[in-house]
Amino acid sequence: MGTLSDTTLAALNLLFSGNAELWEIIAISFRVSGVAILIATPPALLVAFLLTYKRFPGRRLLISINSTFLSIPAVVIGLTFFILLSRQGPLGEWKLLFTQTAMVLGQIALAFPILVAMGHSALQAADRSAWETARTLGTNLMRALFTIMREARFGLMAAFLAAFGRIIAEVGASMMLGGNILHYTRNIPTAIALESSKGEFAQGIALGLVLLTLAFTLNALFK
Repeated sequence: MGTLSDTTLAALNLLFSGNAELWEIIAISFRVSGVAILIATPPALLVAFLLTYKRFPGRRLLISINSTFLSIPAVVIGLTFFILLSRQGPLGEWKLLFTQTAMVLGQIALAFPILVAMGHSALQAADRSAWETARTLGTNLMRALFTIMREARFGLMAAFLAAFGRIIAEVGASMMLGGNILHYTRNIPTAIALESSKGEFAQGIALGLVLLTLAFTLNALFK
């Protein structure tokens, strides 16, 4: 118990003393995941809207495919992009492997199906008459789209927060695509994995507390 309490105190000291390395890791995590979620959200919500309000051939198949992607492990996403971006891969000339850009791509792939699935559910639960009324009154497409998004804003915000919470805490894709490079691609989950493997638990606990605080905040926002 003494060792645990000492380690926890050391973790808190790292957090509140302004440890530069620790806060750099936190900043990298929020920057990469923030960029990923901002890029993924608009097209994902557009797809969710089309699946809700449009009837077209293959619609049910697209919903099924997206639901399948929800269950794909992060490490499989990482492996797929690793193969694509490796030197021998079809996108190897881009030289993106072990960069923050590669991590963003992996996190976009993880966030997209969550945003589509939860966005679709939120739009289905919204009052359809809002869309129909807007179109009947001759409102242009973008304004009508904004109207229905506003109607479902709480569900869409839940989708946004759930996707962000998912990608900022994943380790598989980030480790494979970023390489866990100090000062560049080392983020919260990969740092926790590294420090725990070395038996250095203070930094891992400190970073874990950051994720727990984030999870608590996101859950509070859902209420």
